[in-house]
Amino acid sequence: MSPRKTSRPPVGGKRKSPTAAQGAAKRGGAAELPSKEDILAFIANNPGAAGKREIARHFRITGGARIYLKQLLRAMADDGLLEKRQKRLVKAGDLPPVLVVLVTGRDADGELLAVPANWDEDEQGTPPSILVIDDQRGSGQRAPGLGDRLLLRTTSDEPGEQASRAGRIIRVLDKQASSILGILRKGPRGHFLEPIDRKQRELEIDASDLKEAADGDLVSISLMRGSRNGGPRGRIVKRIGALHSEMAVSEIALHTHGIPHEFPERVITAAAEAKPATLKGREDWRRVPLITIDPADAKDHDDAVHAEADPDPANAGGYIVTVAIADVAYYVRPGEPLDREAHLRGNSVYFPDRVIPMLPEELSNGLCSLKEGEDRPAMAVRMVFDANGGKRGHTFHRVMMRSAAKLAYQTAQAAIDGNPDEVAPAILEDILKPLWEAYACLKRGRQAREPLDLDLPERKIRLNAEGMVEGVFVPERLDAHKLIEEFMIQANVAAAETLEKARVPLLYRVHDASSPEKLVALKEFLSTLGIRLAASGGLRPAAFNAILHKVAGTPDAELVNQVILRSQAQAEYSPENIGHFGLNLRRYAHFTSPIRRYADLIVHRGLIRALGLGDDGLPEAMETKLPAIAADVSAAERRAMLAERDTVDRLIALWLADQVGARFFGRISGVVKSGLFIRLDDTGADGFVPASTIGNDYYHYDESSHSMGGRSTGETFSLGDKVEVRLVEAAPYAGALRFELLSEGHYHKRRSAGQRSAKRAHAGGGAGRTRKPKGRQT
Repeated sequence: MSPRKTSRPPVGGKRKSPTAAQGAAKRGGAAELPSKEDILAFIANNPGAAGKREIARHFRITGGARIYLKQLLRAMADDGLLEKRQKRLVKAGDLPPVLVVLVTGRDADGELLAVPANWDEDEQGTPPSILVIDDQRGSGQRAPGLGDRLLLRTTSDEPGEQASRAGRIIRVLDKQASSILGILRKGPRGHFLEPIDRKQRELEIDASDLKEAADGDLVSISLMRGSRNGGPRGRIVKRIGALHSEMAVSEIALHTHGIPHEFPERVITAAAEAKPATLKGREDWRRVPLITIDPADAKDHDDAVHAEADPDPANAGGYIVTVAIADVAYYVRPGEPLDREAHLRGNSVYFPDRVIPMLPEELSNGLCSLKEGEDRPAMAVRMVFDANGGKRGHTFHRVMMRSAAKLAYQTAQAAIDGNPDEVAPAILEDILKPLWEAYACLKRGRQAREPLDLDLPERKIRLNAEGMVEGVFVPERLDAHKLIEEFMIQANVAAAETLEKARVPLLYRVHDASSPEKLVALKEFLSTLGIRLAASGGLRPAAFNAILHKVAGTPDAELVNQVILRSQAQAEYSPENIGHFGLNLRRYAHFTSPIRRYADLIVHRGLIRALGLGDDGLPEAMETKLPAIAADVSAAERRAMLAERDTVDRLIALWLADQVGARFFGRISGVVKSGLFIRLDDTGADGFVPASTIGNDYYHYDESSHSMGGRSTGETFSLGDKVEVRLVEAAPYAGALRFELLSEGHYHKRRSAGQRSAKRAHAGGGAGRTRKPKGRQT
């Protein structure tokens, strides 16, 4: 057998250059080798289908000339012009014909933009932006949105100005984290990750760079190629810290809910390059004594207020109320990096000891924040109210303001109550007292409007210096809080009215009436308390308020407030107006918090466009884009609420983890087929009592009465019952508490203690017997 011929260069010689190879091919009678540009053009026109064989066939390269083609292709690869993927050649940096992408934003036309899901910026540079073309609309497939993973086929469609490529959706994929969160463990065979998500497998960890993480630390890892035994493997990207810290707990929430929390470099750069606004095109309001009233620890101040008696004799007893809001639209322009990132985030997310801001701190805590004594651009509304709180009119203005004072709610309230500190006396007479007088006027209007008046105190977590839970408390609800709330509501109404009158598209804040199904369930529950709910047709908030006033001050008050809250629809954003049921308003929009809500920024841009206040207003032809934006920001709001709630649950579970076995008092806050939810009185912590542990009986769930009743004994546990429980288990990273019920239930038919004991002794066996006697029975 003759030796196989190879394409190696002759001994003692060098591989021919592409030019020399072309000459040799020509002398050999074969077709001349194509140029590098010809090859790149062929590959571009045949994405994913251009291998060495296809190139040779297309350019009619045969015989020995194939050797020189191979050398030419190798030289192009060495020069960084080509890459080899799955035996196919592609232009370096180009995208494969089918790839997985992550949706990161929308372009100026509202179309989705994405980047490749598997892209190494260190090696490949800035990821290309891909315009997503959705051919699946109306097909029944879930509509894609921000944060989704998509399977795309790249196309030659025009990508527009904000993208470099385009692709059509093949499938919307399940969301998959780009990194995995877990606890670093060290075993006999090395380091491994114990994932927080119990559905994920343990991973071998590359020990070459542990990022100073120790056994038991919470870490974030990225996946690598499999280990030698074929199992999954990862490398540590970030050490988050010791497990028992608030930072670690909130990091779990960020990861679990996929909340963006690190700003891309282009966004950081844009924020750093922002310059202070000037007076050009603005009214000079720097002498108007507007003040901010916020929580004591607030860093971003996006609203300031002022009030004065109306000097118009025709409006005796009326007031002029001014609300000024940070002019975020000046700094965040449509379609620019800051805008795309704000849209992606949707809103700021608030955890007990840190904020994940919608905008970089250079803006949120800096140029946009209405800091005391500093010039700041603002969008302001001046509203005139009559003596009964009815609005007579309003006007919007684009201004330059200078906050006269920064007050905490408690400071402002103390000054009004006769206990001013060293700051407040100077502004008490001229600023604070007129504000409270104006609020008294607006309160009369609110009472006449009769919004839904739920009384549900919000519990807050107090952390110590180490970031651990120190206690849970209910902050006092002050008139200072109510004043700012009512002023903001009126400013929001004014914004919606102005945009509607100008026929400029906007995002309404809408709240639908309760569904018939929820009203039936509420009616059935209230009937167990002897309370009648009026016929469901045309119910207004006043009907619910009448029930709330009836139970106020009774043991059932908190329970009824909770159940009525659960019967309500969820508020959301929409370009279509259906009114706001809870506030009892015909039109409503969010205008007052553009630093932390993207919906408010859209409203600001609408006002700028409607009133001709600048060239940075809402772009034309926004009507078709607002439904998608409304869906995005509504989803982001729900995501933030879940993350905030989960973090509180995990922190309280972590705090109670060393109190397993302790007894607590609480109320039944929910009843389901599988058991009872318990809310503890002192902390507001929620836990669960499995139905299988309730008693020596078969317990039947009655949905209409929100109760669980024993089939044989008649012992019943109902929503709102006060109970005593023992903490059996605390799972901090699931945010779960499991309780054992110590209290006895109540009985529809009164029995003597002896009869109840006899019933329990007789009940049971088989499927009906659901648990062994507990501690309370011994």
